[in-house]
Amino acid sequence: MALLDHINLKAQTDKNTGFGTNSSSYGGRFINKNGVANVEKRGMNMLQRISWYHTLIDMPMWTFIGIVIAFYISINFVFAIIYFGIGVEHLDGIAPSDTDWEKFGKAYFFSAQTFTTVGYGHISPKGFLTSALSAGEALIGLLSFAIATGLFFGRFSKPTAFLKFSHNALIAPYDGISGLMIRMVPFKNTNFTDAEAKMTLGMSFEENGQMVNRFYTLDLELVQINSLILSWTLVHPINEQSPLYEFTKEDFATIQGELLVYIKTFDDMFSSTVAARTSYVFSEIVYGAKFVPMYTRSFDNSKTILELDKLNEFESITM
Repeated sequence: MALLDHINLKAQTDKNTGFGTNSSSYGGRFINKNGVANVEKRGMNMLQRISWYHTLIDMPMWTFIGIVIAFYISINFVFAIIYFGIGVEHLDGIAPSDTDWEKFGKAYFFSAQTFTTVGYGHISPKGFLTSALSAGEALIGLLSFAIATGLFFGRFSKPTAFLKFSHNALIAPYDGISGLMIRMVPFKNTNFTDAEAKMTLGMSFEENGQMVNRFYTLDLELVQINSLILSWTLVHPINEQSPLYEFTKEDFATIQGELLVYIKTFDDMFSSTVAARTSYVFSEIVYGAKFVPMYTRSFDNSKTILELDKLNEFESITM
């Protein structure tokens, strides 16, 4: 308890985090490793509480492509069933001698040709009902491809901070004391300028018989850099003003805490400011370690080599 009293007296509190103070109402970490808030929303139906546009824009590319392909296959399957139910005799080009499977297959591919407005002409609708159905399907196809095209464009044009953070935070010697260190790196061919960083410590402990959350701003060696081209190691000096002052290896193992990291930078390609965030719970902090250097000069001394696969590599040292 004396250690937590020391934090309250010496550290700079942060009341602008957006997280509440009642610790008993929280479950798990504040922010997930991927930067998404660890919150599940309830009380409204799914159609009201979920933005399908944001969902389709943010999901992984292969998942998005899989949904598009599954939708295309499924909707043509539905229309093929309807055509087959109306009667394939209302589709010119399907022979009465074909088996039911062959008739259904031809109805399916007629649906695909109508949905995409290709219309090879081998099979054509005959009669009002099939003509009206094919006209409606063509309209649905045009609208569907317009939506899919817009989503593809939105995914490619969305400003994104292509930054990766180290899996662990480290406690290492720093300038005669110790420092908390987190490393990040831009991993695509982007140009980041005017990068700014903020680090906040969140802790839960008992106060007046009730579990509460307290947040503290962690001073950084560098808050802003002009250009983020190589790796950037955020360093919080653990001095007398730090809420982590006099923390031991055992304290990190027994006290519940979480580091919230926020990065904001300008992307020349998008001509827009982008942001990224992540978090580290105390169990993800390695005490007595330092990061392995990520970049070095090339053999011919003509360029700098940035080795992205070394982002998470560190070595143990004596504290």
